[in-house]
Amino acid sequence: MRVFFDTSVLVAALFEGHAFHRQAFPWLKRAREREFSFLVATHTLAELYSALTSLPVKPKITPGAAQELIHENVETVAEMVSLSPADYSLTLQRIAELGLPGGVVYDALLARAAEKSAADRLLTFNVKDFRRVWPSGTSVLFVPE
Repeated sequence: MRVFFDTSVLVAALFEGHAFHRQAFPWLKRAREREFSFLVATHTLAELYSALTSLPVKPKITPGAAQELIHENVETVAEMVSLSPADYSLTLQRIAELGLPGGVVYDALLARAAEKSAADRLLTFNVKDFRRVWPSGTSVLFVPE
């Protein structure tokens, strides 16, 4: 099975104090044990770093700690899915045709990466957002339990 992880699931899995940690962490553990193909978009690395270092927690997650978490738990075990300029163009065209403005483009880019990688599942806590940007991928969307 090919499982694509949204940033929302990775943040929850990596931060023990997150409300969804208990649902997300087992998936990351299984991914690290190579029970399935663990997929992430290269852009997810930047989103994950931003999210971890911006969490409203005390003490803050330092940039060095965030980088180490990402390296050890994602970079060393996940298959990175890169988007080409044509993928970006296609994604912009799709969301424009759907009439979707603003930051939804970032979910649309992750949906494109999941589609491109032939993911069997896209794990996310933001199913509603992904349904908007990837109507044909609804059967792939999955909320960790």
